[in-house]
Amino acid sequence: MTEQLLQFIWQFRYFNYAELTTSGGESLQIIHPGNHNNNQGPDFLNAKIKCGNTVLAGNIEVHIRASEWEAHGHSKDPNYQNVILHVVLREDKKLNLPFPTLVLEERLSALLLEKYDRMMQVQRFIPCEEHLPAIAPLIIDSWKGRLFIERLQDRATVIHCMLKENDHHWEESFWQLLARNFGVPINSDAFERIAQTLPLRVLAKHRDRLLQLEALLMGQAGLLDKEFNADYPTMLQKEFRFLKKKYSLVEATIPVHFLRMRPANFPTLRLSQLASLVHQSAHLFSRIREANDVKEILQLLTVSANDYWHYHYIFGEKCAFKEKKLGDQMARNIIL
Repeated sequence: MTEQLLQFIWQFRYFNYAELTTSGGESLQIIHPGNHNNNQGPDFLNAKIKCGNTVLAGNIEVHIRASEWEAHGHSKDPNYQNVILHVVLREDKKLNLPFPTLVLEERLSALLLEKYDRMMQVQRFIPCEEHLPAIAPLIIDSWKGRLFIERLQDRATVIHCMLKENDHHWEESFWQLLARNFGVPINSDAFERIAQTLPLRVLAKHRDRLLQLEALLMGQAGLLDKEFNADYPTMLQKEFRFLKKKYSLVEATIPVHFLRMRPANFPTLRLSQLASLVHQSAHLFSRIREANDVKEILQLLTVSANDYWHYHYIFGEKCAFKEKKLGDQMARNIIL
C-alpha cells in the first residue's frame, strides 16, 4: 500500500463508507471528500464532513500510519491549521489532535488491492491496455463524448455559481474567472480569492496607475508583508498600506505558492502581468465578447510584467535580464 493509492481510494470513495465512525467512536458522514492537492499543504482541500451533529468545512490529510502526522511535523506547519479530518490506513498511535481520525484498514476491498498489485507489476505503458480491445468502439466513442459534455457542464456550473455570488454581475464574474486562470495550475484558488477582495470599482479608480494596481494585487496576495531593502518593493508596500486603509481591504485568506513550479509561473510574475492587463485594457469583457477571432483576443492578452520583473522572479533576488511576457500557450489556456 502506498500513500498515493490511499489518496486515490479516498478521492473516489473506493471503501465501505456505510455507518462511518471516527477512531473516537463518533458518527461520521463524508459530504464532500475535497479536491486533490498536488502541491504543498494537506492532500485534499475544501472538503466537508459531518462529525456527530457538527458540520465541518476545511482540508483533509491522508497517511498510511497515524504517527506520520508527527513525523512530518504537520502540527507546526501553518498550511495544516485548517485540517478537519485525518484519514489513515492504520492507527498505530493515538494522537491528541483537535480534529477526528478515520481508520480505513477494515473498510478496503481485498479484490481492489489485488487488482492494483497485478497492474503495478505489468511493464506496459498503460497497465490495462490488454483489456481495451474487448471494449466495443461505440462504447469508447460514447465515453469520450460524455467526457466532453461533462467538461463543458462543469465549466458552465462554475460560471453560474460565480454569477449567482456576484448578483449576476457579468463583468465582476469575468474578472474573478480571469484572475483565477492567471493562477493556473497551482494558485488558481488563491488568485480567485484575491480578485474577490478587489472589486472592479476599486481597480477602475487606479487603472491609470500601474504601480498602484500591482501594489493592490501583490498586497492582497500577502507578498508585501515582510520588510524590504530594495526601492521597488518598498514603494509597493507603502502604496498598499495606504490603499488598504483607504478601502478597508481584507487580505485573501488563501496563500500563494512558489513550490513545484517553473519560475515563469511564479505568482509574483503572474500578478504583475495581470496588473498590466488591467492597466492597458479598459472594458476588457466587452472587447473580448466583440472580438471576431482568437487572434484579436490573443492580442489583448499580449502583456508583459513591470520592468522590475525583467530582472527578478521574486522580490530582492536579481537575475539576468529576460522580458517576462505572457506566453502564447498561457494566453490560449486563459481563452479556453
